Amino acid sequence: MSRADVPYPDAQLHFGVFFQGVNHWTIWSDPASGSQIDPASFRRVAQTAERGLFDAFFLGEGLRLREVDGLIHDLDVAGRPDAITQLAALAAVTSKIGLVSTSNTTFNEPADLARRLSGLDLLSEGRAGWNVVTTDNAWTGANFRRGGYLDHTDRYRRAEQFLTVARAIWDGWADDAIARSADAPAWSEPESVVRVREHTAQFDVDLAPTLPRSAQGHPVIFQAGDSAEGRDFAARNAEVIFSAHGTEFDDALAFADDIRNRLRAAGRPADDLRILPGTEIIIGATEEEAREKARWVRFAQVTPATALNLAGLVWNRDLSDRDADGPLPAEDPVVAENSGAFGARRIADPHAVVAEWRAKAEANNWSLRETVIALGPQRGHVGTPAGLAEKFIRFAQHGAVDGFNITPYLIPDGLDDIVDLLVPELQERGAYRTHYTGNTLREHLNLRTPLTHRDTHPQRAAG
Repeated sequence: MSRADVPYPDAQLHFGVFFQGVNHWTIWSDPASGSQIDPASFRRVAQTAERGLFDAFFLGEGLRLREVDGLIHDLDVAGRPDAITQLAALAAVTSKIGLVSTSNTTFNEPADLARRLSGLDLLSEGRAGWNVVTTDNAWTGANFRRGGYLDHTDRYRRAEQFLTVARAIWDGWADDAIARSADAPAWSEPESVVRVREHTAQFDVDLAPTLPRSAQGHPVIFQAGDSAEGRDFAARNAEVIFSAHGTEFDDALAFADDIRNRLRAAGRPADDLRILPGTEIIIGATEEEAREKARWVRFAQVTPATALNLAGLVWNRDLSDRDADGPLPAEDPVVAENSGAFGARRIADPHAVVAEWRAKAEANNWSLRETVIALGPQRGHVGTPAGLAEKFIRFAQHGAVDGFNITPYLIPDGLDDIVDLLVPELQERGAYRTHYTGNTLREHLNLRTPLTHRDTHPQRAAG
């Protein structure tokens, strides 16, 4: 393929690693799996990613353990420490890789969270990022003072106002605020620390910021919402967007084109935001070996008990006494307001879902477990190092992605194949860095200065 055939012939891929919160995708039941909560596991993953010249290490957030009918769902991986605390510890044992906290705008307050994120940014010398997430369900919010419930349309309104306040706090100190000499009459230059007064529908803040800016100005803003409101929020505010649109090329390109159109509508350059879909990468020496490995991974992720629980969400029945490797339940699903599981909303039309499952299971001679695996979320890429390198370069050169946020299926060694086998293939093709060229997360991602540091930027959220 000639350079004229692709719009971004010099595209460089960016990788992040996503250490998940509460989930069943991280394999815990195999001897190859290590501890999910030992600090050594976090350290091993972060240092391996840094050895592979990744942009960032991300921590997921789970504010409440999942439940089924009021009982703890004990098949998930859980137990991760508070993200900012954990990342501050990792800052001491890494030197380049970015450190991104998933922190919720629904259940935090900007005066507190902005200061803690700023502290992480300073301790890491400009390597902090904030994955801005929202939650609108009362199940998660039951443990919080307000009851935690917000209508869907209100959660992004709160998030935008939250981010407006946080940015004002981060901008409260001038770059030269601290006096340069011990002979100065005061520790700071006159009027160099600006008081923040923000009064919005969600917040009433009046404070003097207590921390200076880091080397990168602001923590880098990440966002993962996929609704129309989420995409518009990202276009106005984010610098990196996660997505579930990174497996099929046409789907990934359509998502990227949509985001670029929204960026233009928000008054930002079309290349002002990095698109890093979440993905899983399974590598084999041959295509056949990779496919066989992928089958092992899927069955390790969806154990018989997990399959019965996931199917139970569809049928809205307790299926724990069934054979996961046997046929689908003969009973019809129960239609209810809420399944009572995981705090999730009910499936809108369970009869239609069950009919589809039965038809496909019969056509393919699938067991219940095989049906759950085949019809569940299809995630990730499977192949040889060379094949995956060519595939990912095509995605990047056509503007479908800027890279990937990789979820290891094993902790703590799940990145080894990617760092030792895939990264060299990409480097050989000139599509991946051979060394870090900067020190901050903003530099790794080749981002512009923070939005509020530019002559023009999207209008701040209304109060």
